[in-house]
Amino acid sequence: MTSRTDRSAGVPVWSGHPYPLGAHFDGEGVNFALFSEVAQHVDLVLVDDGGGARTVPLSEVDGFVWHAYLPGVRPGQRYGYRVHGPWAPAAGHRCNPAKLLLDPYARAVDGQIDNHASLFERAGDRPDPQDSAGHTLLGVVTDPAFDWGDDRPPSRSYADTVIYEAHVRGLTRTHPDVPPELRGTYAGLAHPAVTGHLTSLGVTAVELMPVHQYVQDGVLTDRGLSNYWGYNTIGFFAPHNAYAAHGTRGGQVAEFKAMVKALHAAGLEVILDVVYNHTAEGNENGPTLSFRGIDNASYYRLVDGDFGHYYDTTGTGNSLLMRHPYVLQLIMDSLRYWVTEMHVDGFRFDLAATLARQFHEVSRLSAFFDLIQQDPVISRVKLIAEPWDVGEGGYQVGNFPPLWSEWNGRYRDAVRDFWRAEPGSLGEFASRLAGSSDLYAHHRRRPRASVNFVTAHDGFTLRDLVSYNDKHNEANGEDDRDGESVNRSWNCGAEGDTDDPAVLELRARQQRNLIATLLLSQGIPMLCHGDELGRTQRGNNNAYCQDNEVSWIDWRLTAQQRELTDFTRHLVALRAAHPVLRRRRFFRGETVTHAGQPLPDLVWLLPDAREMTDDNWRRPDAHCVGVFLNGDAIAEPDARGRPVVDDSFLLLLNSYWEPVVFHLPGAEYAERWTVCVDTVTPPGGLDETEHKAGAEVTVESRSLLVLTRPPRRAG
Repeated sequence: MTSRTDRSAGVPVWSGHPYPLGAHFDGEGVNFALFSEVAQHVDLVLVDDGGGARTVPLSEVDGFVWHAYLPGVRPGQRYGYRVHGPWAPAAGHRCNPAKLLLDPYARAVDGQIDNHASLFERAGDRPDPQDSAGHTLLGVVTDPAFDWGDDRPPSRSYADTVIYEAHVRGLTRTHPDVPPELRGTYAGLAHPAVTGHLTSLGVTAVELMPVHQYVQDGVLTDRGLSNYWGYNTIGFFAPHNAYAAHGTRGGQVAEFKAMVKALHAAGLEVILDVVYNHTAEGNENGPTLSFRGIDNASYYRLVDGDFGHYYDTTGTGNSLLMRHPYVLQLIMDSLRYWVTEMHVDGFRFDLAATLARQFHEVSRLSAFFDLIQQDPVISRVKLIAEPWDVGEGGYQVGNFPPLWSEWNGRYRDAVRDFWRAEPGSLGEFASRLAGSSDLYAHHRRRPRASVNFVTAHDGFTLRDLVSYNDKHNEANGEDDRDGESVNRSWNCGAEGDTDDPAVLELRARQQRNLIATLLLSQGIPMLCHGDELGRTQRGNNNAYCQDNEVSWIDWRLTAQQRELTDFTRHLVALRAAHPVLRRRRFFRGETVTHAGQPLPDLVWLLPDAREMTDDNWRRPDAHCVGVFLNGDAIAEPDARGRPVVDDSFLLLLNSYWEPVVFHLPGAEYAERWTVCVDTVTPPGGLDETEHKAGAEVTVESRSLLVLTRPPRRAG
């Protein structure tokens, strides 16, 4: 490396290296590297604790990467960039050295934007002259050293996985056993009181809503609200600084790593909800914080023939340009960083269909998927897609490549429709309960392709789903126009709070029905945090801006809420104990012969114990069904190659508003059955009386029973 001393700053400067991008401390100094194809000149700005700045021109450039090495710079140093280049919005270029820009590769970020006028460009042919320093985010040099000890990934198989979608702040903000100074932080999530709840529940993975550094929206702060969900990323390498209890000059990185280490020690995988489809800079009217001022036309998709505007398939104002090699490199470098340096176990990709849009169409063979497939690090972690965006042809459930699992929106809709007793819902419901082979088997995918969920962060909580016919989003300040507009009636009585015991019991039963269905379905179940506790958002089904008691879990539980938690724990344990409830392969009609009678791996039964026919499935008034799961017919070896034989199960489901009498099938199925789940009765009150083959069993209105018998052949 060659060296020089910058005259304006009095800082010794070495030429450094163009890779890796970002700011990297090696124990003696820091290498800074920034990509910009359009830049004519780049200044590195070092900001001291008092807000003073030293400017270091970057004179070295290789392959559009501007770089320098500064000996003596230490972790904790704050910095930004000023990029000199063309201001030509009509041609897609928006360089303005008056704007202090965040490094896209910053490992930590200090501060938050204040929506000052200097962050925005005014309309016209000239860039805005106001300096944004003091009003924007700064990168922070971090120390990569961390004592991981004997940390190892839990490496749960997909078949054994139960996902718990959680928000770092909302999960812990009011937990009475977490010290007040740690509530709402990474350290709070790592607290034994929180990990203890998760492990006692039996979930195996925590899927964290966005923890990449994100930006607060001016339109929300002007209304006294905030971006609570965090789908407004600006830093793809930096843990969000507001979730740190121990400082934002790199402390958030060490705290995040300690959280992952604690969750791993508890046997829990960590999956991140990541937002690589757009950034927080929005459209041409949004703030200039980073990418826009560094190289607008390289980072963003612009409208063909109208480069002054942004092509938007995300509903946020912009979409990243997924066919540009440096955008793809940014995403892949970010993913590898979170796996190799932060030890996370997988990713859930927000609006993942946008990532496949190289031009206009959604392609299963896009460059992004090709890169994931061949990458020796990322291809080995859990990959989950939200398989849609808001662009044309964006709904892509069932169309992602074999490595991927997908949020199954059709599962959510079918399960809700069945338990609402919607006409003609039974056939679709049966397909979802059995693993959605109609969506995934044609690509030789397995049940793990389907991430099943009934509720998620986006929508009603489980309790609110069965308690409200309409949304109540008035607190969002949008005149209740936001959020999903329809939640068809659950016929559970008057909306909202009530003291009517009958209404409360019916709502509790419907919550148990939905949780039981989720955990008895083939595929990967995902619980939304707090649903096992009966969490309410008071009818708000779009609480993206409610960083308050509306969204936070209230850990003060009633007796009925504790019963729901115990019921959820019971169902998770039942699933974990029985491979037939979490098969690795779809049902294929395989049979096992017992006493001369062949029994398939799956049988659908009418209440009179006859097998379902095509005419039965098509009946619009069909609201009840029996499902036989043959544990003797799993025919799948375990990890050591031994054949797996399990109990067999009989599920009796009745979404009708009156009780239904089911006849148990004949002795060829089982001579005796024992009830192990009844959504009318909490687990502690179950009647364990055996029922003989052919006996009549009453399934109460809007409820399900699960009966079991032991295996009939040796393993």
